[in-house]
Amino acid sequence: MEVCYQLPVLPLDRPVPKHVLSRRGAISFSSSSSLFGAPDPRQLSQRRGAISYDSSDQTALYIRMLGACVVFKQLFARDVRVRSQVGFEPERRSSHPYLCIDFRTLHTRLSCVSTSASSGPERRVHRLLSFQRYLHSSRLLRGVPQQIPLHILDEDYTGQARCMLEKVGNWNFDIFLFDKLTNGNSLITLTFHLLNQYGLVELFRLDMVKLWRFLVMVQEDYHSDNPYHNAVHAADVTQAMYCYLREPLLAKSLTSYDILLGILAAATHDLDHPGVNQPFLIKTDHYLATLYRNTSVLENHHWKSAVGLFRETGLFSHLPAEDSLSMERELGSLILATDISRQNDYLSRFRVHLDQEDLCLSNYSHRHFILQMALKCADICNPCRPWELSKQWSERVTEEFFQQGDIEKKHKLEVSPLCDRQKNTVGNIQIGFITYVAEPLFAEWARFSDTRLSQTMLGHMGLNKASWSGLQQEQTPVSEEAEASIAGTDTEGAAVRRDSTTATATGGTSSKEIPQGSSES
Repeated sequence: MEVCYQLPVLPLDRPVPKHVLSRRGAISFSSSSSLFGAPDPRQLSQRRGAISYDSSDQTALYIRMLGACVVFKQLFARDVRVRSQVGFEPERRSSHPYLCIDFRTLHTRLSCVSTSASSGPERRVHRLLSFQRYLHSSRLLRGVPQQIPLHILDEDYTGQARCMLEKVGNWNFDIFLFDKLTNGNSLITLTFHLLNQYGLVELFRLDMVKLWRFLVMVQEDYHSDNPYHNAVHAADVTQAMYCYLREPLLAKSLTSYDILLGILAAATHDLDHPGVNQPFLIKTDHYLATLYRNTSVLENHHWKSAVGLFRETGLFSHLPAEDSLSMERELGSLILATDISRQNDYLSRFRVHLDQEDLCLSNYSHRHFILQMALKCADICNPCRPWELSKQWSERVTEEFFQQGDIEKKHKLEVSPLCDRQKNTVGNIQIGFITYVAEPLFAEWARFSDTRLSQTMLGHMGLNKASWSGLQQEQTPVSEEAEASIAGTDTEGAAVRRDSTTATATGGTSSKEIPQGSSES
């Protein structure tokens, strides 16, 4: 976004000095012109940021680039006015700004807040920020230094990262190692590589600067403090989506446009995820739940957040308006498909197509449906990864569940299913998720695409389920108590199917607990 700064208007009886120089990237001011008399040798030249000026020139405007909070507020306020004129305000900046700070403020109503004119602009600024950006900006405004160490990677690390990208289509791809080798930039690096590998950057005439800015902002809007729903999960889903796009049936049928949508949907499918699930937002009366009428709350927010970034960066501004709007709608259709509460609907429709053998991938609507199913598989594919990777994802998503449960206990709310760390374990949650969510989905995917990859995924899933069962038996002696625990797990699994309360047990994407979570959604 280019911003033009306007010099202050001088008094009418004082002509504009001809010596004011303006350069791209820097602005210099001098007061030595004869219009103001001879310069005083005692006057010292000063410099603020990228702008030089003479201390005697009282009309000189200096702006400290990247540091003036007031200027940033003005720019954001200007941005709000411009967007309101076109009837659009990026959804990603409408995130509840306090969710990650203090749970009690979830109940705060705007009517309870002072409506003084002085606080109005600042409140609008905060509402425009995503969860993550609000936290960063608030630290800046409060003067609290961010404890983010900067690690400079040498050529050995970057070289290893490049070697890993050469095998990005391998199902055993270790996204955790790749994230370390890229200094925490796995989502940016991976997504950019895939878009470039398919030739989509050139084909769709994407501006490299806008694309890079878009990917950076996408990664920043994932919450790094979420154990599971963070940028690494998004990168993992994107890599899995790439593996599915390379399957023979899809590779020979999908168009470049389909591939672009698939990759972007995978990268943004959990954008600005707060680390809690939909039931939590509903029972705490979160404004997002009201906005979307308690229906696919998180998925709608992820979609609108992605659209906000499209428009803010102007990534597709060179396309006809009708084409860019169509792309936004279809992206939303893909992201909304990850809602675990609609799992049975999509699975039933998939089974009907497979039973009737009427899928025709030359038909756009059928191709789009397969993309939806591919993204759903990529979103909850953690149980299908090798044990070393699957176990890490299982522990992460379970910890995110338990953190939500701790918050609910602290504030005397009913603890959501699978979120009580005293009543659940990683093993029983995973066994229930695999049994009632993952196995049915991947069995149908294997019917559709009976390839080596599909068989590999089913094999890993079976071994992982057996491994969790073995760990459960080691931790709990075989007894009536153990049998009751297993029965409870089965009941929870059924609930997952029944009311969307389980989705994320394995690493969901849409919410914290398995329910809305499929978190994988």
